[in-house]
Amino acid sequence: MAAIQLTPAQRKEHRAEAHHLDPVVMIGSEGLTPAVLKEIDSALNAHGLIKVRVFSDDRAAREALLASLSDELEAAPIQHIGKLLVLWRPLPAKEARPDSPDRRASAPRVVKLLTFSKSGSQRAQVKKLTIFGNQRLTAGGIVKRSKKRLIGTKKRAQSSE
Repeated sequence: MAAIQLTPAQRKEHRAEAHHLDPVVMIGSEGLTPAVLKEIDSALNAHGLIKVRVFSDDRAAREALLASLSDELEAAPIQHIGKLLVLWRPLPAKEARPDSPDRRASAPRVVKLLTFSKSGSQRAQVKKLTIFGNQRLTAGGIVKRSKKRLIGTKKRAQSSE
């Protein structure tokens, strides 16, 4: 019995999402080895919904493989069509790291900037720049300040009243 039970409507949604996916892992003649199992687990952690291609002509063996994969990896079997197996597992919650780009603080950060020579014969020089919260680095390597928000004349007139 699978660890995750889905309703037919949920299974239908996941089948529709998986339609355009390509197989991420392929199981060959060796069968389900620990390395293949580890790869499927890491793919489920990264994507949540994956397709697995099985190079076996025995349909019963493929069905047994789908059942064993869903039990061992605590995933829900979504579909078995031909030699393709579709598995789903909810994505693990991401941990909030202080150095992640999702952080909204305006703390200074150090950025490495590569400056290439014009002739191309010399090595690129590495400069370390400190970028503050109100600054950004352009594609050309120039540090620019964020502009203050512009207020229209109507808003300015309303705020002075």
